[in-house]
Amino acid sequence: MAAETPICDFGWKAPDFRLEGIDGRSYGLDDVRGAKGTLVMFICNHCPYVRSVIDRIVREVAELEKEGIGAVAIMSNDTEAYPADSFDNMKRFAAENRFNFPYLIDRTQEVARAYDAVCTPDFFGFDADLGLQYRGRLDESRREAVPGARRELYEAMAQIAETGEGPREQVPSMGCSIKWRAPTE
Repeated sequence: MAAETPICDFGWKAPDFRLEGIDGRSYGLDDVRGAKGTLVMFICNHCPYVRSVIDRIVREVAELEKEGIGAVAIMSNDTEAYPADSFDNMKRFAAENRFNFPYLIDRTQEVARAYDAVCTPDFFGFDADLGLQYRGRLDESRREAVPGARRELYEAMAQIAETGEGPREQVPSMGCSIKWRAPTE
């Protein structure tokens, strides 16, 4: 089911986390933080919205690193109900797409809940002090890539790196809803 992110809650502070990466290392927010800002992305392997833009996500992260922006991707879906998002498949997906950022698994879904993540992809752009400045989309692409689309995420994060503030006008990201585990009794 498709979902849309809420509007940006400017200044909201990034919750810390400690999650396992596909490289076997453990990562926290300080490990991925950039000098001028941090991009926290909730993605998964099977979502057609993510799959249609993953090459551009990888490109934007590489470009943003030059601007002092750190980045991390977190996969929070229920892997039992959605085996395409398993840890082994995360490794394959990252290798196939040449990820240049840590890809972490949120097995308990606590991090997704702490961030109020709603869909994949869901982008959280923080300033140098970890205050939220961007909660928008990558670009106008949805399930199909739009050639020549304006680089909204890149432009917003570059602005944050330069000024510490995100754009006031933001278009929500849209994607597959997070696949929450059924509550246990």
